[in-house]
Amino acid sequence: MTPVQLTAFTATTCLGQGLAATRAALREDRGALAPCAFESVKLDTWIGEVPGVDEQVLPEHVAAYDCRNNRLALMGLEADGFADKVREAAARYGKARVGVFLGTSTSGILQTELAYRQRDADTGALPEDFNYRATHNAFSVAEFTRDYFGLEGMAMAISTACSSSAKVFAAAQRQLALGTIDAAIVGGVDTLCLTTLYGFASLGLTSAQPCHPYDAARDGISIGEAAAFALLERADAPAPGTVLLLGAGESSDAYHMSSPHPEGLGAELAMSAALRAAGLKADDIDYINLHGTATPANDAAEGMAVARLFGDRVPCSSTKGATGHTLGAAGAVEAVVCALALTDGFLPGSPGTATLDPSIPLQYVTQGRSATVRHALTNSFGFGGSNCALVFGIAS
Repeated sequence: MTPVQLTAFTATTCLGQGLAATRAALREDRGALAPCAFESVKLDTWIGEVPGVDEQVLPEHVAAYDCRNNRLALMGLEADGFADKVREAAARYGKARVGVFLGTSTSGILQTELAYRQRDADTGALPEDFNYRATHNAFSVAEFTRDYFGLEGMAMAISTACSSSAKVFAAAQRQLALGTIDAAIVGGVDTLCLTTLYGFASLGLTSAQPCHPYDAARDGISIGEAAAFALLERADAPAPGTVLLLGAGESSDAYHMSSPHPEGLGAELAMSAALRAAGLKADDIDYINLHGTATPANDAAEGMAVARLFGDRVPCSSTKGATGHTLGAAGAVEAVVCALALTDGFLPGSPGTATLDPSIPLQYVTQGRSATVRHALTNSFGFGGSNCALVFGIAS
């Protein structure tokens, strides 16, 4: 695979808006999960809600896109000077040469949930001001982002559940390699909604306490929300210290609609493909950010796959104990975590994890520590067996 560089990157989660908040929390082994008090939801679970989303106002030229998902997208885009980097790229290459590739799972479904409460009592009609295309539609966040910056290049939304915003990195890299674009906004946005919270609860997958990945007593996920982005450009002469996307691997094991292959077959295929694309061996990886949702089946299956490929040599952790599982945004959030591990020389820990599962033979990092990280791999696995692994490195 032709490497590309991350010219800029940012993440906004329940830990706070931007990289400074993310760094501080990871350094302090601190999460920001809290008992669920979202909207009208009555569930005994913990969530990762981003403060200030309801107060965010969209500019007039994109006001038609107003919904929780696009408000959070705007908060993410305007963090860490990321929007300025996008505008510089558009000025450098032209508005038609900057692509948009964003992942989401439920998009703006909350807007539809709210609209259903306002149905006409006689006809059942939804309110006239409900705009499905600009809010609930999975493409909404990509179209909003393109219109916010006034871009004219190709745009797509990928919705493959929890692998969505990892797969956008692979999709954008292919277009950069083909020469159809010169730069790409990649990332993911997913926000809390009733469908997600009640849906995962109905599957018996949510925990009544903060999630604790790879713990012997793990019992389910904590749902979070997030917006994370990166600006990708060709890596013709990257400056030392620049984060590079070196490889991407995708697979679809289609074992079950909502459960992973019990032996992690699809996970192993994706990781192996990412290593091949990067031209690296398992021994070259210095850190793995695990998908690690804290469900018994997911962690066991992923752990089995990682152990087969890497043994117990590579330090691993899941950061979902800090952010919650941000679903369609998780891949991008954890790509940013890997980027910080590379630039900061720091292995993030696993807030909430106390007693490691002895049946999973990995070198699991529970508390963050300094280390030299030259190559990092991150896993993202979605419902239906949609798997993606990404390998990042740092220019020397």
